[in-house]
Amino acid sequence: MKTVSLFVDVQNVYYTVRSGFKRHFDYNRFWAMATMERQVLNASAYAIDRNDEKQKQFQNILRAIGFDVKLKPFIQRADGSAKGDWDVGITLDVMEAAAVSDIIVLVSGDGDFDLLVQRAQQLHGCEVEVYGVEKLTADSLIRSASRFIPIRDNLLL
Repeated sequence: MKTVSLFVDVQNVYYTVRSGFKRHFDYNRFWAMATMERQVLNASAYAIDRNDEKQKQFQNILRAIGFDVKLKPFIQRADGSAKGDWDVGITLDVMEAAAVSDIIVLVSGDGDFDLLVQRAQQLHGCEVEVYGVEKLTADSLIRSASRFIPIRDNLLL
């Protein structure tokens, strides 16, 4: 049985699924697909903590599915813009997991991760599966992945 580590960029998947389909991502179905006949070593979901009750309930659902929910505080800048980026944290965790996993699963459409995917494959020989909304996922990320799985109806609520 192959080992797998899952990494979900929650903000990215939320906004791309909402923009692409006006629906929500089905984390339960995703878990079932990504872990079928595989041993899960790590499963992390990266989110922004706005200290909102509805978000806390969502985060508890993710924990119940099997994810370690990693939170960063929401930062509102004086100019009205907001900050809440997990790219470095995801990168560090993926590189650690790639050393011990047969398969890395990344849920994100962010093209900044194309170099991460390439490096994980080169240094550790692991496969990297990327799940993303096809029309909103960077072409460079799709090309870098061992396998790209488009988020479609079967992964939507």
